[in-house]
Amino acid sequence: MTLKQIFGKLHLWLGLASGLVVLVVAGTGMLLVFEDELDEWANHDFYFVSVPPKAERLPVDSLYHTARAYHPEIKVTRIYIETQAPGRSVIFMAKKDKKYTWHIAVNPYTGQLIEAREFNKRFFGVVLNLHRHLCMNEVGLAITGASCLIFVVMIITGIVLWWPKRWHMLKQRSRIAWRSKWKRLNWDLHAVGGFYVHLVLLAIALTGLTWAYDWFNNAIYLLADGKPMKKIEAPANIVKQPIRAGFYESLYRQTNQRLPYKGRISILLPAVDSLAVTVNKMNHEVAENNVTDVLYFEKGTGRLLKEKLFKSSSTGNKIRRMVYPIHTGKLYGLPTQIIALIAAMVAFSLPITGLLIYLVGRKKRKAKAVKKPLRVVVENEESIVV
Repeated sequence: MTLKQIFGKLHLWLGLASGLVVLVVAGTGMLLVFEDELDEWANHDFYFVSVPPKAERLPVDSLYHTARAYHPEIKVTRIYIETQAPGRSVIFMAKKDKKYTWHIAVNPYTGQLIEAREFNKRFFGVVLNLHRHLCMNEVGLAITGASCLIFVVMIITGIVLWWPKRWHMLKQRSRIAWRSKWKRLNWDLHAVGGFYVHLVLLAIALTGLTWAYDWFNNAIYLLADGKPMKKIEAPANIVKQPIRAGFYESLYRQTNQRLPYKGRISILLPAVDSLAVTVNKMNHEVAENNVTDVLYFEKGTGRLLKEKLFKSSSTGNKIRRMVYPIHTGKLYGLPTQIIALIAAMVAFSLPITGLLIYLVGRKKRKAKAVKKPLRVVVENEESIVV
């Protein structure tokens, strides 16, 4: 067998083995590309509020107590605030027993609780669970991870199979014959369509491996920084004091003063009192998505202990920060989201068109075997069918 024939067999059987999982992951991926936009459109009242004339925003501490009062057993773990966006609600993430997670929206002008949603039971929570775990927890993660790795191999073998033997065949291999019969059209949709988006699909698949395999995630830091990933932890509190009134509002104001650009602030409340409070601010004024600066404040006093700016991060940390927007297509906003959506649509079609190519070829091989005449060898007056 030639190398191309070996690649063909590999492409075929790996495709048949992982096709159903690719179908599910690509199908859910199409929805997740515009998750934020679709979720905000479908749940407008959860994310947006009307701004009363001459109204002033209430302190974050007051909104925190409103969210905390939703359920006596929950613990608020994170606060999301959109700066310079007066019409947005303030979102609180809260947990109970490490099993249930709520997103609680509070009106920043009236202090009233808008709605509390269980995170995993919302529509996109289920879609995300299907995309990452097939709704099968760790077993599903192992399956999607293996399928993602297989998909990388299939992209590479697919390009080898697509590659024309002679340059004059390049035109035929680079356009879809829309008016041809369905068998040729199906082959073009699979081969030519896959070729045009293979680089995008390769980027999406490779970035997806960071959530599936620790070794791949660590490889980013080893290749970029020459050393393994260093676990990022909040610094310890130097002075331990109880949280006083106005503490969270102070963190919000200090963050905006030190990082005056427009963006979303995330206040991460530590699980233990010995660690500082982590405040992230995502910069919405730069072209790239997910450019985030981090500040650490002493719990209780609100004193700034440490800052970790994106521009001062290691190359490995910068690349790792870009993994999520590359994977979701949100790196440069709407243009890259559209490209990612098209790539996901093609990826969704590949298992279907590939299966049809296999079935057509199998039917031809069976028909050829039936029509092939039998050769009879007579030896010692005995008939031997070969």
